[in-house]
Amino acid sequence: MSGVEIVTFGCRLNAFETEVIRRAAGEAGLEGAVIVNTCAVTAEAERQARQAIRRARREHPGARIIVTGCAATLSPDRYAALDEVDLVLDNDAKLKAESYALASPTSPRPSPPPGAERELRGPPLAQIPSPPFRGEREGPVAQRREGEVGTSTVAQPQIRARVYLQVQQGCDHRCTFCIIPYARGPSRSVPLDAIVAEARSLVAAGAREIVLTGVDLTAYGADLPEKPTLGQMVRQLLAAVPELPRLRLSSLDPSEIDEPLWGCLAEQPRLMPHLHLSLQAGDDLILKRMKRRHSRAQAIAAAHRARSLRPEIAIGADLIAGFPTETEAIFQHSLDHIAECGIAFLHVFPYSPRLGTPAARMPQLDPALVRERAARLRAAGATALQADLHRRIGSESEVLIERPGIGRADFYAPVECPETVPVGANMRMRFIAANERRLIGVPMP
Repeated sequence: MSGVEIVTFGCRLNAFETEVIRRAAGEAGLEGAVIVNTCAVTAEAERQARQAIRRARREHPGARIIVTGCAATLSPDRYAALDEVDLVLDNDAKLKAESYALASPTSPRPSPPPGAERELRGPPLAQIPSPPFRGEREGPVAQRREGEVGTSTVAQPQIRARVYLQVQQGCDHRCTFCIIPYARGPSRSVPLDAIVAEARSLVAAGAREIVLTGVDLTAYGADLPEKPTLGQMVRQLLAAVPELPRLRLSSLDPSEIDEPLWGCLAEQPRLMPHLHLSLQAGDDLILKRMKRRHSRAQAIAAAHRARSLRPEIAIGADLIAGFPTETEAIFQHSLDHIAECGIAFLHVFPYSPRLGTPAARMPQLDPALVRERAARLRAAGATALQADLHRRIGSESEVLIERPGIGRADFYAPVECPETVPVGANMRMRFIAANERRLIGVPMP
Protein backbone atom coordinates (compact mmCIF):
# COMPACT_ATOMS: atom_id res chain seq x y z
CA MET A 1 0.00 0.00 0.00
CA SER A 2 1.08 3.61 -0.48
CA GLY A 3 0.43 6.47 1.88
CA VAL A 4 -0.97 6.15 5.40
CA GLU A 5 -4.36 4.83 6.46
CA ILE A 6 -5.66 5.95 9.86
CA VAL A 7 -8.42 4.10 11.72
CA THR A 8 -9.92 6.07 14.61
CA PHE A 9 -12.05 4.85 17.50
CA GLY A 10 -13.75 6.58 20.39
CA CYS A 11 -14.47 10.19 21.21
CA ARG A 12 -14.42 13.20 18.94
CA LEU A 13 -11.25 14.38 20.62
CA ASN A 14 -9.52 11.22 19.41
CA ALA A 15 -10.92 11.88 15.94
CA PHE A 16 -9.66 15.46 16.04
CA GLU A 17 -6.16 14.29 16.95
CA THR A 18 -6.19 12.03 13.92
CA GLU A 19 -5.64 15.20 11.87
CA VAL A 20 -2.49 15.95 13.90
CA ILE A 21 -1.34 12.36 13.49
CA ARG A 22 -1.77 12.63 9.73
CA ARG A 23 0.32 15.81 9.61
CA ALA A 24 3.01 14.34 11.88
CA ALA A 25 3.22 11.13 9.85
CA GLY A 26 3.45 13.19 6.66
CA GLU A 27 6.29 15.29 8.07
CA ALA A 28 8.12 12.06 8.95
CA GLY A 29 7.70 10.77 5.41
CA LEU A 30 5.77 7.73 6.63
CA GLU A 31 4.55 5.46 3.82
CA GLY A 32 2.91 2.06 3.70
CA ALA A 33 1.45 2.14 7.21
CA VAL A 34 -1.84 1.70 9.05
CA ILE A 35 -2.25 3.73 12.25
CA VAL A 36 -4.94 2.58 14.69
CA ASN A 37 -5.95 5.34 17.13
CA THR A 38 -7.56 3.41 19.99
CA CYS A 39 -10.13 4.23 22.68
CA ALA A 40 -10.25 2.93 26.27
CA VAL A 41 -13.72 4.05 27.35
CA THR A 42 -15.27 0.58 27.06
CA ALA A 43 -14.14 -3.00 26.62
CA GLU A 44 -16.11 -3.03 23.37
CA ALA A 45 -14.02 -0.15 22.02
CA GLU A 46 -10.83 -2.10 22.72
CA ARG A 47 -12.28 -5.25 21.15
CA GLN A 48 -13.10 -3.33 17.98
CA ALA A 49 -9.59 -1.86 17.91
CA ARG A 50 -8.04 -5.33 18.12
CA GLN A 51 -10.31 -6.45 15.29
CA ALA A 52 -9.15 -3.48 13.22
CA ILE A 53 -5.51 -4.37 13.88
CA ARG A 54 -6.02 -7.95 12.72
CA ARG A 55 -8.01 -6.80 9.69
CA ALA A 56 -5.30 -4.30 8.76
CA ARG A 57 -2.69 -7.08 8.76
CA ARG A 58 -4.88 -9.33 6.59
CA GLU A 59 -5.67 -6.59 4.09
CA HIS A 60 -2.18 -5.01 4.07
CA PRO A 61 0.30 -7.83 4.85
CA GLY A 62 3.34 -5.71 4.03
CA ALA A 63 2.26 -2.56 5.89
CA ARG A 64 3.59 -1.33 9.19
CA ILE A 65 0.89 -1.39 11.88
CA ILE A 66 1.16 1.44 14.42
CA VAL A 67 -1.12 1.48 17.47
CA THR A 68 -1.74 4.58 19.55
CA GLY A 69 -4.50 6.33 21.51
CA CYS A 70 -5.87 5.89 25.02
CA ALA A 71 -5.93 2.08 25.11
CA ALA A 72 -2.35 1.93 23.86
CA THR A 73 -1.31 4.55 26.43
CA LEU A 74 -2.83 2.59 29.31
CA SER A 75 -1.74 -0.90 28.17
CA PRO A 76 1.28 -0.52 25.86
CA ASP A 77 2.67 -3.99 26.61
CA ARG A 78 -0.63 -5.65 25.67
CA TYR A 79 -0.62 -4.06 22.23
CA ALA A 80 3.13 -4.46 21.68
CA ALA A 81 2.67 -8.18 22.28
CA LEU A 82 0.22 -8.54 19.40
CA ASP A 83 1.82 -10.31 16.44
CA GLU A 84 0.36 -7.77 14.02
CA VAL A 85 1.79 -4.65 15.73
CA ASP A 86 5.06 -2.98 14.74
CA LEU A 87 5.02 0.17 16.85
CA VAL A 88 3.15 1.44 19.92
CA LEU A 89 2.86 5.15 20.65
CA ASP A 90 1.17 6.83 23.60
CA ASN A 91 -1.07 9.89 23.43
CA ASP A 92 1.82 12.33 23.68
CA ALA A 93 4.14 10.58 21.23
CA LYS A 94 1.42 10.14 18.60
CA LEU A 95 1.32 13.89 17.94
CA LYS A 96 5.06 14.20 17.16
CA ALA A 97 6.66 13.66 13.76
CA GLU A 98 9.80 12.14 15.29
CA SER A 99 7.72 9.26 16.66
CA TYR A 100 6.91 8.10 13.14
CA ALA A 101 10.49 8.35 11.90
CA LEU A 102 11.15 4.93 13.46
CA ALA A 103 8.65 3.43 11.05
CA SER A 104 9.77 5.39 8.00
CA PRO A 105 12.63 3.54 6.30
CA THR A 106 13.67 4.73 2.89
CA SER A 107 12.01 1.80 1.11
CA PRO A 108 8.70 0.08 1.81
CA ARG A 109 8.74 -3.21 3.65
CA PRO A 110 8.15 -6.10 1.21
CA SER A 111 4.91 -8.04 1.36
CA PRO A 112 5.49 -11.40 3.07
CA PRO A 113 4.26 -14.65 1.64
CA PRO A 114 1.17 -16.21 3.25
CA GLY A 115 1.92 -17.70 6.65
CA ALA A 116 5.23 -15.90 7.07
CA GLU A 117 4.08 -12.46 8.17
CA ARG A 118 5.67 -12.45 11.63
CA GLU A 119 8.97 -13.88 10.48
CA LEU A 120 9.48 -11.12 7.92
CA ARG A 121 8.22 -8.31 10.10
CA GLY A 122 10.14 -9.29 13.21
CA PRO A 123 9.34 -7.95 16.70
CA PRO A 124 7.69 -4.58 17.28
CA LEU A 125 10.02 -1.82 16.12
CA ALA A 126 9.68 0.20 19.30
CA GLN A 127 7.44 1.20 22.10
CA ILE A 128 7.73 4.91 22.86
CA PRO A 129 6.52 6.00 26.27
CA SER A 130 6.35 9.74 26.70
CA PRO A 131 7.73 11.42 29.82
CA PRO A 132 5.32 12.41 32.59
CA PHE A 133 3.35 15.57 31.92
CA ARG A 134 5.32 18.55 33.24
CA GLY A 135 2.81 21.33 32.94
CA GLU A 136 3.36 22.46 29.36
CA ARG A 137 0.23 23.60 27.53
CA GLU A 138 -0.41 22.47 24.00
CA GLY A 139 -1.44 24.78 21.23
CA PRO A 140 -4.95 24.44 19.86
CA VAL A 141 -5.64 21.33 17.84
CA ALA A 142 -7.95 21.92 14.90
CA GLN A 143 -9.61 19.20 12.89
CA ARG A 144 -9.65 20.76 9.47
CA ARG A 145 -11.21 17.72 7.81
CA GLU A 146 -13.98 16.02 9.71
CA GLY A 147 -13.22 12.34 10.30
CA GLU A 148 -15.59 9.48 11.00
CA VAL A 149 -15.22 7.65 14.32
CA GLY A 150 -14.47 3.99 13.74
CA THR A 151 -13.60 4.42 10.06
CA SER A 152 -10.53 5.12 8.00
CA THR A 153 -9.73 8.75 7.34
CA VAL A 154 -7.91 10.06 4.31
CA ALA A 155 -6.67 13.51 3.47
CA GLN A 156 -9.03 15.91 1.73
CA PRO A 157 -7.79 19.05 -0.04
CA GLN A 158 -10.53 21.36 1.20
CA ILE A 159 -11.59 22.44 4.66
CA ARG A 160 -15.03 21.40 5.88
CA ALA A 161 -17.77 23.91 6.66
CA ARG A 162 -17.97 22.67 10.27
CA VAL A 163 -14.68 22.04 12.04
CA TYR A 164 -13.52 21.29 15.57
CA LEU A 165 -11.04 23.19 17.69
CA GLN A 166 -9.52 21.56 20.76
CA VAL A 167 -9.06 24.16 23.50
CA GLN A 168 -8.63 21.92 26.56
CA GLN A 169 -6.99 18.59 27.31
CA GLY A 170 -7.00 16.20 30.27
CA CYS A 171 -9.16 15.98 33.39
CA ASP A 172 -8.61 16.61 37.10
CA HIS A 173 -11.73 14.72 38.20
CA ARG A 174 -11.91 11.04 39.05
CA CYS A 175 -15.34 9.69 38.19
CA THR A 176 -15.37 6.13 39.45
CA PHE A 177 -16.17 4.59 36.05
CA CYS A 178 -13.69 6.56 33.95
CA ILE A 179 -10.14 5.57 32.98
CA ILE A 180 -9.57 8.50 30.62
CA PRO A 181 -7.85 10.89 33.09
CA TYR A 182 -5.09 8.29 33.43
CA ALA A 183 -4.62 8.26 29.65
CA ARG A 184 -5.03 12.01 29.06
CA GLY A 185 -3.34 13.54 32.12
CA PRO A 186 -4.37 16.63 34.13
CA SER A 187 -6.49 19.45 32.78
CA ARG A 188 -4.60 21.91 30.55
CA SER A 189 -6.08 24.90 28.73
CA VAL A 190 -5.01 26.63 25.53
CA PRO A 191 -4.49 30.40 26.02
CA LEU A 192 -7.03 32.69 24.37
CA ASP A 193 -4.61 34.31 21.93
CA ALA A 194 -3.71 30.93 20.44
CA ILE A 195 -7.38 29.98 20.17
CA VAL A 196 -8.22 33.26 18.43
CA ALA A 197 -5.33 32.87 15.99
CA GLU A 198 -6.37 29.35 15.02
CA ALA A 199 -10.04 30.32 14.75
CA ARG A 200 -9.16 33.18 12.38
CA SER A 201 -7.08 30.77 10.30
CA LEU A 202 -9.93 28.27 10.11
CA VAL A 203 -12.46 30.91 9.06
CA ALA A 204 -10.06 32.29 6.46
CA ALA A 205 -9.71 28.76 5.07
CA GLY A 206 -13.47 28.34 4.69
CA ALA A 207 -14.89 27.16 8.03
CA ARG A 208 -18.35 28.50 8.84
CA GLU A 209 -18.85 26.77 12.17
CA ILE A 210 -16.28 25.98 14.86
CA VAL A 211 -17.01 23.48 17.61
CA LEU A 212 -14.93 23.97 20.76
CA THR A 213 -13.93 20.67 22.31
CA GLY A 214 -11.90 19.15 25.12
CA VAL A 215 -11.86 16.28 27.58
CA ASP A 216 -13.45 18.44 30.32
CA LEU A 217 -14.46 21.59 28.50
CA THR A 218 -16.06 23.36 31.48
CA ALA A 219 -12.73 23.12 33.33
CA TYR A 220 -11.27 25.53 30.79
CA GLY A 221 -9.05 28.26 32.20
CA ALA A 222 -8.49 27.05 35.77
CA ASP A 223 -4.82 26.38 35.03
CA LEU A 224 -4.16 29.67 33.19
CA PRO A 225 -2.67 32.68 35.03
CA GLU A 226 -5.79 34.83 34.65
CA LYS A 227 -8.10 31.85 35.37
CA PRO A 228 -10.67 32.76 32.71
CA THR A 229 -13.86 30.72 32.69
CA LEU A 230 -15.21 28.98 29.62
CA GLY A 231 -17.90 31.62 29.28
CA GLN A 232 -15.39 34.45 29.43
CA MET A 233 -13.27 32.76 26.77
CA VAL A 234 -16.30 32.21 24.52
CA ARG A 235 -17.35 35.85 24.82
CA GLN A 236 -13.85 37.11 23.97
CA LEU A 237 -13.49 34.64 21.09
CA LEU A 238 -16.75 35.80 19.50
CA ALA A 239 -15.71 39.42 19.89
CA ALA A 240 -12.22 38.80 18.47
CA VAL A 241 -13.44 36.82 15.44
CA PRO A 242 -16.56 38.63 14.20
CA GLU A 243 -16.22 36.92 10.81
CA LEU A 244 -17.07 33.54 12.41
CA PRO A 245 -20.78 32.87 11.70
CA ARG A 246 -21.35 30.00 14.13
CA LEU A 247 -19.74 28.75 17.35
CA ARG A 248 -20.81 25.54 19.06
CA LEU A 249 -19.74 23.80 22.26
CA SER A 250 -19.15 20.10 22.81
CA SER A 251 -19.96 18.20 26.02
CA LEU A 252 -20.47 20.26 29.20
CA ASP A 253 -20.65 19.31 32.88
CA PRO A 254 -24.00 20.76 34.08
CA SER A 255 -22.53 21.64 37.49
CA GLU A 256 -19.75 23.77 35.98
CA ILE A 257 -21.56 25.99 33.47
CA ASP A 258 -20.48 29.45 34.58
CA GLU A 259 -22.63 32.57 34.62
CA PRO A 260 -20.77 34.26 31.73
CA LEU A 261 -21.55 31.19 29.59
CA TRP A 262 -25.24 31.41 30.47
CA GLY A 263 -25.03 35.07 29.48
CA CYS A 264 -23.47 34.18 26.13
CA LEU A 265 -26.19 31.65 25.46
CA ALA A 266 -28.83 34.31 26.09
CA GLU A 267 -27.15 37.21 24.30
CA GLN A 268 -24.94 35.81 21.52
CA PRO A 269 -26.91 34.54 18.52
CA ARG A 270 -23.69 33.20 16.97
CA LEU A 271 -23.41 30.74 19.90
CA MET A 272 -25.58 27.91 18.68
CA PRO A 273 -28.73 26.95 20.64
CA HIS A 274 -27.51 23.47 21.47
CA LEU A 275 -26.09 22.07 24.71
CA HIS A 276 -24.72 18.57 25.15
CA LEU A 277 -24.71 17.70 28.87
CA SER A 278 -22.54 15.04 30.47
CA LEU A 279 -25.26 13.54 32.71
CA GLN A 280 -24.35 9.81 32.86
CA ALA A 281 -27.27 8.93 35.16
CA GLY A 282 -30.61 10.22 36.37
CA ASP A 283 -30.50 8.89 39.91
CA ASP A 284 -28.84 10.68 42.83
CA LEU A 285 -27.49 7.51 44.48
CA ILE A 286 -25.82 6.36 41.26
CA LEU A 287 -24.50 9.89 40.60
CA LYS A 288 -22.92 9.81 44.06
CA ARG A 289 -21.38 6.40 43.44
CA MET A 290 -20.07 7.71 40.12
CA LYS A 291 -18.53 10.71 41.95
CA ARG A 292 -20.32 13.08 39.61
CA ARG A 293 -20.55 16.72 40.65
CA HIS A 294 -24.23 17.35 39.93
CA SER A 295 -27.52 16.06 41.24
CA ARG A 296 -30.59 14.98 39.32
CA ALA A 297 -32.32 18.26 40.23
CA GLN A 298 -29.34 20.33 39.04
CA ALA A 299 -29.35 18.58 35.68
CA ILE A 300 -33.05 19.24 35.18
CA ALA A 301 -32.61 22.86 36.28
CA ALA A 302 -29.75 23.38 33.81
CA ALA A 303 -31.85 22.02 30.92
CA HIS A 304 -34.83 24.17 31.90
CA ARG A 305 -32.67 27.28 32.27
CA ALA A 306 -31.18 26.74 28.82
CA ARG A 307 -34.64 26.40 27.32
CA SER A 308 -35.85 29.54 29.06
CA LEU A 309 -32.95 31.52 27.57
CA ARG A 310 -33.23 30.04 24.06
CA PRO A 311 -36.62 28.38 23.52
CA GLU A 312 -35.44 26.82 20.26
CA ILE A 313 -32.51 25.07 21.97
CA ALA A 314 -31.85 21.34 21.60
CA ILE A 315 -30.45 19.35 24.52
CA GLY A 316 -28.11 16.41 24.03
CA ALA A 317 -26.80 14.16 26.79
CA ASP A 318 -24.73 11.09 27.68
CA LEU A 319 -26.25 8.33 29.81
CA ILE A 320 -24.64 5.13 31.07
CA ALA A 321 -26.76 1.97 31.29
CA GLY A 322 -26.12 -0.75 33.85
CA PHE A 323 -23.78 0.98 36.29
CA PRO A 324 -22.93 -1.31 39.23
CA THR A 325 -25.75 -1.59 41.82
CA GLU A 326 -28.31 -0.13 39.39
CA THR A 327 -31.75 -1.57 40.20
CA GLU A 328 -34.76 -1.50 37.88
CA ALA A 329 -36.21 1.42 39.88
CA ILE A 330 -32.92 3.33 39.63
CA PHE A 331 -32.74 2.62 35.92
CA GLN A 332 -36.25 4.01 35.52
CA HIS A 333 -34.96 7.33 36.87
CA SER A 334 -32.51 7.50 33.97
CA LEU A 335 -35.31 6.66 31.54
CA ASP A 336 -37.45 9.40 33.09
CA HIS A 337 -34.53 11.84 32.82
CA ILE A 338 -34.87 11.91 29.03
CA ALA A 339 -38.28 13.57 29.26
CA GLU A 340 -37.49 15.60 32.38
CA CYS A 341 -34.51 17.27 30.71
CA GLY A 342 -36.08 17.36 27.25
CA ILE A 343 -33.19 15.40 25.72
CA ALA A 344 -33.36 15.15 21.93
CA PHE A 345 -29.87 13.84 21.11
CA LEU A 346 -28.99 10.97 23.41
CA HIS A 347 -25.70 9.06 23.50
CA VAL A 348 -25.99 5.76 25.39
CA PHE A 349 -23.02 3.83 26.79
CA PRO A 350 -23.44 0.32 28.21
CA TYR A 351 -21.36 0.25 31.40
CA SER A 352 -18.08 -1.56 30.93
CA PRO A 353 -15.73 -2.17 33.91
CA ARG A 354 -12.32 -0.62 33.43
CA LEU A 355 -9.45 -2.22 35.37
CA GLY A 356 -8.05 0.28 37.86
CA THR A 357 -11.27 2.24 38.39
CA PRO A 358 -13.26 2.11 41.67
CA ALA A 359 -16.46 1.12 39.84
CA ALA A 360 -14.80 -2.06 38.59
CA ARG A 361 -14.63 -3.24 42.24
CA MET A 362 -18.35 -2.61 42.84
CA PRO A 363 -21.01 -5.35 42.48
CA GLN A 364 -21.48 -5.79 38.73
CA LEU A 365 -24.70 -6.39 36.79
CA ASP A 366 -25.17 -9.25 34.36
CA PRO A 367 -23.80 -8.10 30.97
CA ALA A 368 -27.00 -9.24 29.26
CA LEU A 369 -29.01 -6.98 31.57
CA VAL A 370 -26.67 -4.08 30.82
CA ARG A 371 -27.18 -4.58 27.09
CA GLU A 372 -30.95 -4.82 27.52
CA ARG A 373 -31.10 -1.57 29.51
CA ALA A 374 -28.86 0.18 26.99
CA ALA A 375 -31.26 -0.91 24.23
CA ARG A 376 -34.21 0.50 26.19
CA LEU A 377 -32.42 3.82 26.67
CA ARG A 378 -31.60 3.99 22.96
CA ALA A 379 -35.22 3.26 22.05
CA ALA A 380 -36.42 6.01 24.39
CA GLY A 381 -33.84 8.37 22.88
CA ALA A 382 -35.00 7.57 19.35
CA THR A 383 -38.59 8.31 20.37
CA ALA A 384 -37.54 11.61 21.94
CA LEU A 385 -35.62 12.60 18.81
CA GLN A 386 -38.62 11.84 16.62
CA ALA A 387 -40.84 13.98 18.84
CA ASP A 388 -38.36 16.86 18.77
CA LEU A 389 -37.99 16.76 14.98
CA HIS A 390 -41.73 16.62 14.37
CA ARG A 391 -42.47 19.52 16.69
CA ARG A 392 -40.12 21.64 14.58
CA ILE A 393 -42.03 21.00 11.33
CA GLY A 394 -43.33 24.35 10.12
CA SER A 395 -40.60 26.32 11.93
CA GLU A 396 -37.55 28.05 10.43
CA SER A 397 -33.85 28.02 11.25
CA GLU A 398 -30.43 28.83 9.87
CA VAL A 399 -28.93 25.73 8.24
CA LEU A 400 -25.24 25.26 7.41
CA ILE A 401 -24.71 23.03 4.35
CA GLU A 402 -21.97 20.53 5.22
CA ARG A 403 -22.08 18.33 2.11
CA PRO A 404 -24.32 18.16 -0.96
CA GLY A 405 -27.92 17.73 0.15
CA ILE A 406 -27.16 17.65 3.88
CA GLY A 407 -26.94 20.55 6.31
CA ARG A 408 -27.13 21.12 10.05
CA ALA A 409 -29.62 23.37 11.79
CA ASP A 410 -28.37 25.80 14.39
CA PHE A 411 -29.98 23.51 17.02
CA TYR A 412 -27.81 20.64 15.71
CA ALA A 413 -30.38 18.49 13.88
CA PRO A 414 -29.28 17.21 10.44
CA VAL A 415 -31.35 18.60 7.58
CA GLU A 416 -31.98 17.18 4.11
CA CYS A 417 -32.16 19.93 1.51
CA PRO A 418 -31.81 20.40 -2.27
CA GLU A 419 -28.40 19.33 -3.53
CA THR A 420 -28.22 22.54 -5.53
CA VAL A 421 -27.56 24.52 -2.34
CA PRO A 422 -23.76 25.06 -2.25
CA VAL A 423 -21.64 23.48 0.48
CA GLY A 424 -20.66 26.13 3.04
CA ALA A 425 -23.83 28.16 2.56
CA ASN A 426 -25.53 29.24 5.78
CA MET A 427 -29.13 29.98 4.88
CA ARG A 428 -32.54 30.18 6.45
CA MET A 429 -34.77 27.18 5.78
CA ARG A 430 -38.29 26.13 6.54
CA PHE A 431 -38.84 22.57 7.75
CA ILE A 432 -41.63 20.84 5.85
CA ALA A 433 -41.24 17.23 7.06
CA ALA A 434 -39.07 14.85 9.06
CA ASN A 435 -37.86 11.30 8.63
CA GLU A 436 -36.36 8.97 11.22
CA ARG A 437 -33.30 11.10 12.02
CA ARG A 438 -33.45 14.27 9.91
CA LEU A 439 -35.59 17.25 9.10
CA ILE A 440 -36.50 18.06 5.50
CA GLY A 441 -35.85 21.72 4.72
CA VAL A 442 -36.48 24.09 1.84
CA PRO A 443 -34.67 27.43 1.42
CA MET A 444 -36.68 30.51 2.27
CA PRO A 445 -37.24 32.95 -0.63
